[in-house]
Amino acid sequence: MKKNSILTTALKTAAVFVLVFVLSFSQILFSLDKLIADPLYQSAAVPDSRICILAIDEKTIAAYGNPADWSREIPAELVSLLDAESEASPLLIVFDVMYISERDESGDAAFAAACESGGNVVTASNMVYRMRLSADGGKISQDRDHVEMVEYPYEALRAVSFSGFANTVTDRDQFVRQAQLYADYNGERIYSLPAETALRLAELTGEPLTLPQTDSHGRFLFTYTAKNRGQGGAYEVISLYDVLDGTVDAANFAGSVVFVGAYAPGMQDAYNAAVQRGAQMYGVEIQANILQAILRGRTALYVSRALGALIAAVLAAGYFLAVRKMKITHSALLGAALIALYLVAAKLLYNGGRALSLIEPLLGVLGVYIVHLGVDYLAELLRKRRILNAFKRYVAPQIVDEVAAKNDFTIRLGGEKRHIAVLFVDIRGFTTMSEGLDPEQVVEILNEYLALTTESIFKNNGTLDKFVGDATMAVFNSPFDLDDYIYRAVCTARDIAAGSDALEKKLMERFGRSVSFGIGVNCGDAVVGNVGCDFRMDYTAIGDTVNTAARLESNAKRGQILISQAVRDALGDRIRVTEIGAIPLKGKNNEIIVYQLDEVL
Repeated sequence: MKKNSILTTALKTAAVFVLVFVLSFSQILFSLDKLIADPLYQSAAVPDSRICILAIDEKTIAAYGNPADWSREIPAELVSLLDAESEASPLLIVFDVMYISERDESGDAAFAAACESGGNVVTASNMVYRMRLSADGGKISQDRDHVEMVEYPYEALRAVSFSGFANTVTDRDQFVRQAQLYADYNGERIYSLPAETALRLAELTGEPLTLPQTDSHGRFLFTYTAKNRGQGGAYEVISLYDVLDGTVDAANFAGSVVFVGAYAPGMQDAYNAAVQRGAQMYGVEIQANILQAILRGRTALYVSRALGALIAAVLAAGYFLAVRKMKITHSALLGAALIALYLVAAKLLYNGGRALSLIEPLLGVLGVYIVHLGVDYLAELLRKRRILNAFKRYVAPQIVDEVAAKNDFTIRLGGEKRHIAVLFVDIRGFTTMSEGLDPEQVVEILNEYLALTTESIFKNNGTLDKFVGDATMAVFNSPFDLDDYIYRAVCTARDIAAGSDALEKKLMERFGRSVSFGIGVNCGDAVVGNVGCDFRMDYTAIGDTVNTAARLESNAKRGQILISQAVRDALGDRIRVTEIGAIPLKGKNNEIIVYQLDEVL
């Protein structure tokens, strides 16, 4: 490989690397990436049978009114019912409901007393975040996760219950796929509602618990537990009203983790969940999903931006290097294989606790393939154009354009029978003339003559079949159908004869030599097609029609055009001729009637 070629390849590879790296690192395709990542990373799992949801649904609201106006005696009654018998009580009762301010003294006291008696209640608090500016070494930065304050349950309730914040984390595309494990406030680490529940559950059951790894903000990715991928409703959901009115026996919740929360439209507690697009999921169900993800280790962290961008860039650059000289089909197969392997690796890595971005590597490979396809297409287009341009030196440009329009560049051995017109033209006295001239002068005279014959043939849409020394052969109505082809053949003969006068004068002035032509035109059936072998063939016409045209030309005198009876009969009064009579032609047993073409009308 030449030095310049190596440098060019290196620069192109570097450009691919930098482009994909910047695209991946910037994460400007975040939302598009999640369209691919969510279906891949979110997978159905068997829901924990211990987890159930008591829904503040429309049925409950119809019976008790707006939950914002409820007395705390209603949740107190619920806790008392569930914990009525200690051996049949739930493991934990988790309220995804805010009980921050005191309301009515008796209700607040009753709720606190019920929670104290059961000792198994987890209540929700709320983190209030405010953006804070900080200066470090003269550089100002924004802290969007600064906890300004914590809104705890009212004092009496907080004292007798466990508490965790119930804030929901939404990504920039407004979908929930991350959760916050903890937040630090005034030197104290406060856990989220699902994390606090998991910690309390581990204490009660003695089951080992490893809290998920988090990023610097205390966040982690979690996998939903969906009934089927793309659907929520994995956990048993029971109307709170049915429990309070005794329709559902409280003993059914023995040994369970019971979540209580909003489960009705209009309560402003529904979110876009990564596991289901097109339908929202209530916050209480999301909290239940996060709890199970923590308990079963179905959590992950994004790899660092730099590492993810590096992986994407290396994959795209490597693919670029690999496909530079590959065929399109092979490069497509390689690209598909790389994408499939990357997706499988990404899924396995996610199951192991690390999440990769998907869109940038896939777009990198796809982009390289599209560019490779485009370059290959342009190269093929240029190759065909070169072939066509070369072909136009032998065949009328109109015919070449027709070949290009049909996009049929296949060349096969074989022929077909066609009715054609054939023209032969030859320089008279060429051998004698060439003996007195330098070879360069002979070639120049020959080229002048061949230019005249070729231009005349192409002008009339004929096909230049071949040059044979100082003779030229042309066919009409081959390889494609040509209207009025016999008339076009005699027009070509006329144009050559007319042009010969000017050419003869020109050559006399330059070389002191003159040239003249003998021309023969015939028409009839002939076999036309590719003759030869697979590695060397020639498109030509063969048969008696061709031989007769050649014999007419050899019998023509200087400046004379001879045509056959067949041509005369075909054109009728469109031409004026002089009958020469019957003459013998070499190679033919019978004489034929020959005419001299005088004028084309």
